[in-house]
Amino acid sequence: MQLSNSSQYAIRILAYMADKKDTMLVNATELSETLLIPYKYLTKIMTELVKVDLVESIRGREGGFRLKKKSSEIMVSDILDLFNDSIKDEQCVLGIGFCNGLCKCALHDQWMEPKLLLQKMFRESSLEEIAGRGCKI
Repeated sequence: MQLSNSSQYAIRILAYMADKKDTMLVNATELSETLLIPYKYLTKIMTELVKVDLVESIRGREGGFRLKKKSSEIMVSDILDLFNDSIKDEQCVLGIGFCNGLCKCALHDQWMEPKLLLQKMFRESSLEEIAGRGCKI
């Protein structure tokens, strides 16, 4: 299982912003250069994050972006849901579509436990918890 580029970038962007402290402004150029995200792609992601009130955009010479909510209130699942990248209950690990106990793929039973653990991790992991962890963002 791999997250989409948009979800990966959004998580990295928001974790970086949370690590900089919730109220500090960060500009798009800094985000693009630091996180090695193409500038145009980054600005599209930021537009989406502003639309759903996760990020606030401040215009002007001294402007930039900052988290609109506390980093402890933003869960990884919130970001994944925004980009339609969450693990659905009946999503097939083999990509066959609808998969449940009645009509299941060859890996359905083995996939259930790790899928539930991933869903729990995404629901319970806040930006505050993941910011500054590890050496890579």
